[in-house]
Amino acid sequence: MAAGPALVLFLSALLSASAQHLQRQVSFTISLRTEDNIIVMIKQKPGVSPGCNIRVRNFIRPELKIKPGENVTFHFTCSTPEKYFIMEIQKNIDCVSGPCPFGDVHLYPPGLPRLNRTFIWDVKASTKAGLELKFSTPWLRQIEPGEMCPDFVSYSINSSIDKATVNIGTFCRNGSVSRVKLLGGVIMSLHLPWDSPLTTSGFNIANRASIKRLCIIESILNEESSITLMSPNYPLGFPEDELMTWQFVVPSNMRASVFFHNYSLSNCERKEERVEYYLPNSFSNPEVFKLSDSQPANIPGSFNLSLQGCDQDAQNPGILRLLFQVVVQHPQIDENVTHLVDLSKEWNMSVTIHFEGWPSRLPLMSEPMCLICKDPRTCDRVLTLVSGAVYKISFLCKDLSRLRITAEKGISCVDLRWCQRKIYSLLVPNAITQLPIQLHKFIWKLLASDLINIEITSPSLKLQQHVPEQRCNTSYSYNIVSATPKMELNVGVFCPGGSIEKIQMRDNVTISLKTFGKGFLNESKDQDLKMSFVPHIKDECSFTVSPDPKAKVYLQTPNWLYGLPPYVSISWYVAVPSKQVARLGFSKDRLGVACETGRAYLNIKEETLGAEEIVCREDELLPKPRNMYHNFWVNISNCKPVDRTQLTLQFQVTFSDKQIDLGVILAVVAGGGVLTAIGLTVCCVKKKKKKSQNPMVGVYNTNVNTEMPRKQGLFTKGRKNNESHVYAVIDDAMVYGHLLKESNGSVAPEVDVYRPFDGPMGSLPPSPPPLSFRKGIKRSSNTEEPPPVMDTEHDAYTFAHQKSGQLEDNRDTAEKINGDTGTSLLGNKEQDGLVE
Repeated sequence: MAAGPALVLFLSALLSASAQHLQRQVSFTISLRTEDNIIVMIKQKPGVSPGCNIRVRNFIRPELKIKPGENVTFHFTCSTPEKYFIMEIQKNIDCVSGPCPFGDVHLYPPGLPRLNRTFIWDVKASTKAGLELKFSTPWLRQIEPGEMCPDFVSYSINSSIDKATVNIGTFCRNGSVSRVKLLGGVIMSLHLPWDSPLTTSGFNIANRASIKRLCIIESILNEESSITLMSPNYPLGFPEDELMTWQFVVPSNMRASVFFHNYSLSNCERKEERVEYYLPNSFSNPEVFKLSDSQPANIPGSFNLSLQGCDQDAQNPGILRLLFQVVVQHPQIDENVTHLVDLSKEWNMSVTIHFEGWPSRLPLMSEPMCLICKDPRTCDRVLTLVSGAVYKISFLCKDLSRLRITAEKGISCVDLRWCQRKIYSLLVPNAITQLPIQLHKFIWKLLASDLINIEITSPSLKLQQHVPEQRCNTSYSYNIVSATPKMELNVGVFCPGGSIEKIQMRDNVTISLKTFGKGFLNESKDQDLKMSFVPHIKDECSFTVSPDPKAKVYLQTPNWLYGLPPYVSISWYVAVPSKQVARLGFSKDRLGVACETGRAYLNIKEETLGAEEIVCREDELLPKPRNMYHNFWVNISNCKPVDRTQLTLQFQVTFSDKQIDLGVILAVVAGGGVLTAIGLTVCCVKKKKKKSQNPMVGVYNTNVNTEMPRKQGLFTKGRKNNESHVYAVIDDAMVYGHLLKESNGSVAPEVDVYRPFDGPMGSLPPSPPPLSFRKGIKRSSNTEEPPPVMDTEHDAYTFAHQKSGQLEDNRDTAEKINGDTGTSLLGNKEQDGLVE
């Protein structure tokens, strides 16, 4: 039983070997007639190592050549000769010394082996006559050098004049090229793969009169289509001082447009390189254009296009070449509808209407064409309009949603005296918004000289910074970039409806308005973005934040993706609404940067008298969330970071109503009762003044010399004997002035209390102090409050009936209620009643 499978395997191998042997023994016989003037050559395939041979009788050959009149029988020594061999069949046709065999061209001889093969027809003709190659449907399509045809069947056409050969082009099947007319001889090649079932050449040859130019290529465009054509020898140079023509057969009810995509010019000594058009219904044919001009569009029907070379410079000839596209479309419904674009009152502005994805993406030539026309014959996929003129444009496009508008406007200031007080509105002009095209981007380029900075404001809408925790959901946004030749600072992405009222930047600024969807047309009516030029500012960028009550604001440092550049300082000025308290918190516990040179700092300071400034270095913990009762500054300054570290920080500010403690209210009531009792006591002391000369309120302190130098004998009594130093009553305002309050609620100045001056409080942000002065600055939010400032002068009098502890308690109560020791609790009328 074990011998059974082995026998089966042996028989299978024997049959396989026999089949291969029989296949190797398949013979081919090629018989060539003398009058056919055909040569057949079988060659080794280039780039393939020899692995097969040709056996003719008893001889082994690597290649085989069969001449006219020969009859050869051969076979290959391998089963797959198509991997190792190619075949050329060349037919020479002499139309100079004898008649030409015009008509259909056949693939001869028959019975050829299945190899990759090339049929070549070399037709020699006089330059006084012309030859025409006429192709049967589905006609031909020209391809660029190196491009392959989908079915690997291709045609190569070369013109032969005397000894010069010009490559007219390479073509695939299924196109629009129906005829090629040539001057003089032609070398026509048809390339077929080994497995192609094609049995006919697909063209015929006819004799024509001289065409007086290099060639004429005819294309028939019966329906909407787009074709690409190239000049002869492309991408090499068009022959010197030659002329050729493309003829386009287009139905009169269709519209054709021409676009030059790639061209170069030679160096001409005489004449000028140009293209000429014969257009239907034109009274100025031929119409001459430069290759750099916008080419005719919206052509109704058939037309001709000719390319004319020049006499080139012998030392530096250059190259003339051209690749262009012809698009045929049905007339659009609104092709006669014009749109007025009035840019006459604008200045330094450009408006570009383009296809979606421009300029980074080039549309495929097979994509439907959308054209913008500034006159009936000048249309293109991209049209740029400049300020100072009025345009009438129309569109050749089935779907206008595929078009976009990108506009750019420049505003500059050289001398601050001329532009400091001027406010510029950054609005999209109505000339753009009224077009039926979606605005993609509007760019303002704001340029300022040294020591002139730029301020952007949004008074009513205000701006919201786009951050992950608070994303923009509007139909448009602003991307703001501040830049110098050495540094670019991406300030961020902003949209309307936030809390940022003002942004000041120190360098040239680019603001890009980008739209999202069709809602911009409605929302654009409320735009209020403005800009002005201002004097030099200290920081690279400064924000003014004016939030609404109970708002929640998220802010982050510019250049978020790459971190702040070295030595850059950014400030935020946050306004705290009245009767509100702001809660400031940070997204992480440290700045998160390692410094190579210098230090990175975070500064926080409230804008109030005696406020502490909190300073944190990059190696210190950031403050914990804290309440801010007054307007405050946040400043971040960067060092030079070490590699792969960056300074980025996000913080949030939330607002809520101030809460009044019940204990504070009870303390206020108790304080009022104490004040009433004190007032009665003072009145009683005043009434008893006449009965007793002893001072009841003011007591002289003999330890302090308060006498001024004077002449002797001026007073008849000595100081100890007179009562000039005795105060019967001290004005209550001097004792309780820190507790008094004006009836209108305003803060009254402190009376008879000295406070050390802490320096002016302006609108400028805090800045990191020098290192030698940082010992006295508060670094942490958890440290205890410093003791209250004590009076530095020595009062020569003490007050009876009023202990210092009671005075401090009343003062603390007033501070809890009003937050200011100089605020009075009594009105003016009550004060008057106490000091009768």
